[in-house]
Amino acid sequence: MGRATKVVLAYSGGVDTSTCIPYLKEEWGVQEVITLAADLGQGDELEPIREKALKSGASISLVADATERFVKEYAFPSIQANALYENRYPLSTALARPLIAKLLVEAAAEYGADAVAHGCTGKGNDQVRFDVSIAALNPKLKVLAPAREWGMSREQSIAYGENFGIPAPVKKSSPYSIDRNLLGRSIEAGVLEDPNHEPPEDIYLMTQAIATAPDSPEYVEIGFTQGLPTSLNGIALSPVALITQLNELAGKHGIGRIDMVENRLVGIKSREIYEAPALLVLIQAHRELESLVLTADVSHYKRGIEETYSQLVYNGLWYSPLKAAVDAFIQQTQEKVSGTVRIKFFKGNSTIVGRSSDYSLYTPDLATYGAEDLFDHKAAEGFIYIWGLPTRVWSEKNRG
Repeated sequence: MGRATKVVLAYSGGVDTSTCIPYLKEEWGVQEVITLAADLGQGDELEPIREKALKSGASISLVADATERFVKEYAFPSIQANALYENRYPLSTALARPLIAKLLVEAAAEYGADAVAHGCTGKGNDQVRFDVSIAALNPKLKVLAPAREWGMSREQSIAYGENFGIPAPVKKSSPYSIDRNLLGRSIEAGVLEDPNHEPPEDIYLMTQAIATAPDSPEYVEIGFTQGLPTSLNGIALSPVALITQLNELAGKHGIGRIDMVENRLVGIKSREIYEAPALLVLIQAHRELESLVLTADVSHYKRGIEETYSQLVYNGLWYSPLKAAVDAFIQQTQEKVSGTVRIKFFKGNSTIVGRSSDYSLYTPDLATYGAEDLFDHKAAEGFIYIWGLPTRVWSEKNRG
């Protein structure tokens, strides 16, 4: 692949992406590097990051405010899909990658760049998510990944950056690799690389320790409209405000922690710690509302689709044809997923205690065992006979 002349670099302000700026210019002959930092509600002050990029040699330093877009176009569809990779991880980090890829492609078109770049190594999932998403959005764009090729240790990359005026980190570096956005945090490396080592309490930021969580339960009512969360405790909220408030409500009760060994796309197992209070609660509530309004066959079939959806997102195939087809199915199922779900938060537990919908398929006079019971019990005998007929015939032929 030929080298590029003008590159848009996904920029975080860290050691690797800062070092990428002079490296692209000095080692790979790039004439101009434009950086793009995405604000996805991670809570960082992005102006110093923007300025650092310019001091590190970027010709233009962009900051994209994409938090609302992130929630509406990426998080909310995943909630409708009840997306949990390996039935546990709600994809809080993975969901950000296709959006960042789209921002890079959009910036490349606006500024006439012939390539985009990122600071991913060759060991993780994010390189796949970026490369494949960019190829899907603009297959003519070159994708550069200096950190995947330069073979430098962290100390060497710091020294390389210092040669070009990039200051070394002034404080002791955290032993952990952390990624954060509005949906949650992922924490790995350090002592966490031992899957038998209990995570130290100081790694958590969004969730309270169980020991110090409130001693009284708190009830929260979540409203949904066509599968999308729209209100908390009867108050209509914007998507960003709803996620923000629910993160705080659930997090203070110690809800939202995940400790798992997951299967990375590149073929290795990785011990990961996640915090995603709002996202986990919303998926839990949404699934419960679906149990009330979807027919049994749709509900059961959708579970398999949800697993496919989760794998597609995790594996970097957000913009794939199969993902588009799965999206169409999921959207069709959400037409009547409107109503409210009441949840009790207490000491790390999120417990469904109520659900209601105008489209509920729950019929009290059929479900009751009381005097109001209208179910035809006599019909059961014939139903059971027909239902069990294949088993009966098989048994007669094979059991002698």
